[in-house]
Amino acid sequence: MVSRRSRITHVSRSAPLVPSALPVLLTAFLLTACGAGVHGTPGAEGLRDPYFPKAGNGGYDVTHYDLRLDYAPGSGTPRLTGEATLTARATQSLSAFDLDLDGMDVQSVEVEGSAARWNRDGQELTVRPRHDLDRGETFRTTVRYRGTPRTLTDPDGSHEGWLPTRGGALALGEPVGSMAWFPGNHHPSDKATYDITVTVPKGLRAVSNGELRSERTSGDRTAYAWHTGEPMATYVATVAVGRYDISRSTAPGGLPVYTAVAPTEAKASRKVLARIPEIIEWARYNFGPYPFSSTGVIVDRPDTAEYALETQNRPVFPGTPDLETLVHELVHQWYGDSVTPRSWRDMWLNEGFATYAEWLWGEDHGGDSAQRTFDALYDHGEDDDPDLWAFPPAKPSGPGHISDTPVYQRGAMVLHKIRQTVGDDRFYDIVQGWAAAHRHGNADTAQFTAYVEKMAPHQDFSTIWTDWLYGEGKPAHR
Repeated sequence: MVSRRSRITHVSRSAPLVPSALPVLLTAFLLTACGAGVHGTPGAEGLRDPYFPKAGNGGYDVTHYDLRLDYAPGSGTPRLTGEATLTARATQSLSAFDLDLDGMDVQSVEVEGSAARWNRDGQELTVRPRHDLDRGETFRTTVRYRGTPRTLTDPDGSHEGWLPTRGGALALGEPVGSMAWFPGNHHPSDKATYDITVTVPKGLRAVSNGELRSERTSGDRTAYAWHTGEPMATYVATVAVGRYDISRSTAPGGLPVYTAVAPTEAKASRKVLARIPEIIEWARYNFGPYPFSSTGVIVDRPDTAEYALETQNRPVFPGTPDLETLVHELVHQWYGDSVTPRSWRDMWLNEGFATYAEWLWGEDHGGDSAQRTFDALYDHGEDDDPDLWAFPPAKPSGPGHISDTPVYQRGAMVLHKIRQTVGDDRFYDIVQGWAAAHRHGNADTAQFTAYVEKMAPHQDFSTIWTDWLYGEGKPAHR
């Protein structure tokens, strides 16, 4: 039910006011004075993303998440108790708005300290504040909830959300898994800062994004408070709970490096993780200043997940990563975490860049040149490698294919074609400038192609865009 405040449209001044009418008119006047112009409508339940149309919500922009979580792995059913406070700005006058939350039992919802009505419909938690919210108004919403967080199955069959581990848990969010453990605006176009406090049984560690602000033990429980000061999309937020070996060091320039490694992986990972400072310094040289205030990794057991993920500040790996995968996920901090896609259709701007970084790393460290890697891919016939040419990188064929080979490898081939066209000096100007122009923001493919054309105005990119970026099938010429 939409609440609309009273408004006086006209009061005749030609007739005297009788005393009995004064209280009614005075009440109407006060209502008008307090709420003039506020005629809110519900925010949209979904942002019409081309592949995940119900992801995210309209009508507001989240600026900060304060998440207070208490996790009890236990010997029976794991339980999570949460309190999420979202600070947001209304982008329209709102009578109601939605949050994404898949599963969990909601206990209460407050908006600006007052109890709000709410209801659930699938992943949509619809909140009706006591009073309409003005466009431009900053407001706080607190949701208290509890239950057993779900493990979600992606359209491609992989698993995300809250993944129980031996004695702990791992939260992974791409593309929409974060809604399994906290309510929010779960679309990459809405980025915010975070405070995440996780309380776990004494002896376990809780690792998240950003920097560890405090670690406090009371009785048999320990609370770990993490702060992320740079904007972050919800899909790269993470929580890892386990008996990790923790290492703290610094990279060149004093950048903090925080690694959390499952004891079973400690020995195997030591050598490759020691190269994190070297990789960060190499990436700084090629792609510009590191965009965050700390770095590191989380290395869990191989059976915890099916893939590595570029969670902000410290990527997650199921088992010890090889060097190329470590490079890939760390470079995502520039392309994916700092410059984040505007929609899931733009995934190649994440994966094409990170894959091409692997090619460049190999080229700079005694491996194949990027040209040789490109040629080897192109020389495979369509029958030998049909997946590579299944669809163009800028137009995945469906939500189950946004992480398929064309997005990664053919996306990297697009970048190599740009490099061939403009030469090395201008190419590095482009990739560094792109990271700087959209630092901590969102961007889409149309913005990228326009940026490239602006940076090299005398070059013709039409064939690259038509045949390599958007074209169906294998281009006729390399």
